[in-house]
Amino acid sequence: MRIVVADCSVDYAGRLSAHLPRATRVLMLKSDGSILVHSDGGSYKPLNWMSPPCSLSVDEPDADQREAGVTELWRVTHAKTADQLIVSLFEVQHDSSHDLGVDPGLIKDGVEAHLQELLADQIELLGEGHSLVRREYVTAIGPVDILARDETGASVAVEIKRRGGVDGVEQLTRYLELMNRDPVLAPVQGVFAAQEIKPQARTLAEDRGIRCLVLDYDAMRGMQDLNTLF
Repeated sequence: MRIVVADCSVDYAGRLSAHLPRATRVLMLKSDGSILVHSDGGSYKPLNWMSPPCSLSVDEPDADQREAGVTELWRVTHAKTADQLIVSLFEVQHDSSHDLGVDPGLIKDGVEAHLQELLADQIELLGEGHSLVRREYVTAIGPVDILARDETGASVAVEIKRRGGVDGVEQLTRYLELMNRDPVLAPVQGVFAAQEIKPQARTLAEDRGIRCLVLDYDAMRGMQDLNTLF
């Protein structure tokens, strides 16, 4: 991973346009080709990013850009959509590279992992006509618990928690923002699934168009049927 702290401006051009005016930011360039632009606020969410597959080229600024103080241009181009993220660098304050090795990934607790396995096997709990695409669908910012399709063939991203709080909704929101940039997947619907969903999390999810699903762990693993025998 390469980490650069720089005085820069950022422009995103493609199916949508966005501009970040000049400021000091952290630029993270990952080995998978992705780039994330962070500020000192906003917690963990990047201000803008380009997900893989993409490529980075370094261009010389033109005369007007040099006069404005730009020393270097980064042009990050998405391989499938041709969207571009253009970073105009004015001053680099820090530039370092780090080999992080192979990451083992997020290890969920036993109940969450089992809920994911059970829901994948009982995908119809999402609704009639739903089908499983895969578990642990990889994105540039982490794996989505389940990727499915509804009865119309539209993509559905499912985030699973044992107890669903606001942080889980925020996590799913980030996945959806990223996945909806992919024309192969978009539009992607979101489902927040948990054994228990806190009222604040439900309100936030519904406000963002994310469907909530309460999972009955005992019923899913057949415990209710066993209980009737005793």
